[in-house]
Amino acid sequence: MKSHFTFLLLIVSTFVFSVETLAQDLTPAGGGEYKFNESHSPCLTDAQRVAVKVEIKNGIQQLNAQDKLAFNPLLQIAGGHPSFIWPIQKAAGVTYNDVWSISGYMDHNEAYPNQLTDYNCGTKTYDTAAGYNHLGVDIFTWPFTWKMMDNNEVEIIAAAPGQIIAKQGAQLDRSCAFNNNLWNAVYIQHADGSVALYGHMKQNSLTTKNVGDSVVAGEFLGIVGSSGNSTGPHLHFEVYSEVEWNGTGQDILIDPYAGACNDLNAASWWENQKPYSNPNINAVLTHSAAPIFPDCPTTETPNESNDFDAANTVYFGIYMRDQVAGTTINLKIIRPDNSILYNFNFNFTDNYYASYWYWYYSGVYNMNGEWKWQATYQGQTITHPFNITGALSIAEEGFSNTSVYPNPCTNVVTISSASFVEKATVTDLLGKTISVTKNATESIKEINLETLSNGMYLLTIEGTSNQKKTIKLIKE
Repeated sequence: MKSHFTFLLLIVSTFVFSVETLAQDLTPAGGGEYKFNESHSPCLTDAQRVAVKVEIKNGIQQLNAQDKLAFNPLLQIAGGHPSFIWPIQKAAGVTYNDVWSISGYMDHNEAYPNQLTDYNCGTKTYDTAAGYNHLGVDIFTWPFTWKMMDNNEVEIIAAAPGQIIAKQGAQLDRSCAFNNNLWNAVYIQHADGSVALYGHMKQNSLTTKNVGDSVVAGEFLGIVGSSGNSTGPHLHFEVYSEVEWNGTGQDILIDPYAGACNDLNAASWWENQKPYSNPNINAVLTHSAAPIFPDCPTTETPNESNDFDAANTVYFGIYMRDQVAGTTINLKIIRPDNSILYNFNFNFTDNYYASYWYWYYSGVYNMNGEWKWQATYQGQTITHPFNITGALSIAEEGFSNTSVYPNPCTNVVTISSASFVEKATVTDLLGKTISVTKNATESIKEINLETLSNGMYLLTIEGTSNQKKTIKLIKE
């Protein structure tokens, strides 16, 4: 017999389909695009960028005067720029599949406003009517960006080995709009003289190493935050191939990405340059209620949970990076015995840098143990386990709505059950069998107790698939 389930929509409409057939594209109960820096606020004002460069130059000059500067301009080798690794990573214990997305690359078109050209000749960047052109790459955290900042879940790491030239970490870190606040940042110079800026760090999260100390690639620098001009936690990563500090050089901005519209440098500065668009499942989660994304800078309420009672409503969420219009994600809910409860596809109709979607179901969890919520997208499968307790056993479930009447009775009791009753056994309180009734072709509907003395008895009914239920009877 085919099993069926009821799918509840947020608008309280209901429809039913067979779970033995792959379901059609089902409308989620909620979700949509997550917009980061929708206002296109600059990461640095012109005055702040000048101040940053002065701070870097002063740091280099002081280290040079102390004979502590690791960079030696006389030993520069042509083409010897660093090869960057990715500058953020999950902290230990974070179970999300991934924690970032990109909201903007460097703008190579100096005209403005809305005259945009990124390294790939696309428009994944921004400028402003005031003349600001974005000069770095913005890597924001996703999902639950404020929650991850509060819990130190996304770390900024050195993209290449080098020397700390300057740092500042005491500034406020919950900015939500354009302002004149300073950011928390670490500036690192590499062996070829180039300098990388790591900006917007969380307050008081910076490495304990001092100016002049060296770092290796992958070393902890701080936590992704929202200090300075920022609309939410993200890393602003900006690179200069040369910083004028002794009166003989110049400040040369670099876009580390190689692409047809990058006229600053031909070769990539990344060890492994990531794709321009990088579709990914960042997280597959279960929730006790719908996730809540309040206004900046209030921390989100994820309502994450992995433990549920069988009677609970479970919310099933997916959190995407660079979802692509016209693509499809396959979603499954899998029982502890690896049989599939639901199997359906959801079609993406828009391109989003970040998005989330959720569905919810109740009254369908008929097995105790570890269930799985699974998503497959673009050849990638992410499986999230969750636990169900309190489900009725097979025996209990089969006769959960079965009753007998009248009780107390005189001579005959009627068995009311939606399940097939194959056997009925009457015993006394000492366990002695009084009568046994069997019928393999028709469900047993009545038991005759006329010959029994008044008193208390136990009626045990049994069905196919080992269903069993025992009911106390009183004969009067």
